[in-house]
Amino acid sequence: MKELLKKLSETYGPSGREEQIAAVIRQELEGYVDEIFTDKMGNLCAVKKGSGTKIMVAAHMDEIGVIVTYIDDKGFLRFSNVGGVSPFILLGQRVVFADGTTGTIGVEKLDDIKKLTLDKLYIDIGAAGKKEAEQKVKIGDIATYDRKTALMGTRMTGKAMDNRAGCAVLIAALRELPPTEHEIYAVFTIQEEVGLRGARTSGYRINPDLGLAVDVTLVGDTPEAATNNVALGKGAAIKVKDSSIICHPQVKARLAELAEKENIPHQFEVLTAGGTDAGAIHLTREGIPSGAISVPCRYVHTPVETVDLNDMDSAVRLLRAFLLNPVEPDKISTCHAG
Repeated sequence: MKELLKKLSETYGPSGREEQIAAVIRQELEGYVDEIFTDKMGNLCAVKKGSGTKIMVAAHMDEIGVIVTYIDDKGFLRFSNVGGVSPFILLGQRVVFADGTTGTIGVEKLDDIKKLTLDKLYIDIGAAGKKEAEQKVKIGDIATYDRKTALMGTRMTGKAMDNRAGCAVLIAALRELPPTEHEIYAVFTIQEEVGLRGARTSGYRINPDLGLAVDVTLVGDTPEAATNNVALGKGAAIKVKDSSIICHPQVKARLAELAEKENIPHQFEVLTAGGTDAGAIHLTREGIPSGAISVPCRYVHTPVETVDLNDMDSAVRLLRAFLLNPVEPDKISTCHAG
């Protein structure tokens, strides 16, 4: 898991430019699934064929970034955000573009740091002027944090743990999954960070009986953190609600039942802001009963996102148990009685 997570985290793949990370994930899954394909939007779909319950498991493979909007005469790049990027986190960071071009983020003179906004920042790629800069970077190119992972005991820190941690969990579960009668669609979705877009189109295409997202979630275990039940090292988080979904109570209950039965460390998550691909899947067509397994993560949307490898192991075990013993669709109440 350490090597897999390191590889996924350090791979370039912002929203709308997921080709490199998709290629890495495809390579990691070859030989473990019956079919793997990329749809028209760019979602990578791995299929384990069967004739039973059709289950869609989504883990988004995109990450946040910045997009070039203007190049000035001195060769400095102005930019906008791709996803939830904070100017306070960006300041002083190094970023990298798809072709490996690197840059550092600087700031105009400010009398009050509280007034820092994205339009006060710029990217310096070492160009002597506009002409040289345009030979390296074009308007519309997207950069992400340039950051290697680091291991801190059982915890790993780096960029894009949101959601390469979820991708690693899904890959590991598929590799370990024995034959099952159920038909499993593991979708590594695009553009989650800009509106759950990949899950919306892939969910419509697959039209599963059940949906599940695997993503990271916020924690409340750091100094003076917002009140939150989730903490690193206490196991996989079973989602109850976020701003995009109230999870189907029987899907949630089944995950909890399996966690208890298999002695899998777990906790329950109520996220007051943010969402996952489950939010798009459950609104597909006439509705798909959906839930989510989350990996607790500190410092989300920074270049030092931090997860615990033990929590990831718990998430793999829980996902594997769910795929082997899923809720039968015809037993799920249409009135959502738990």
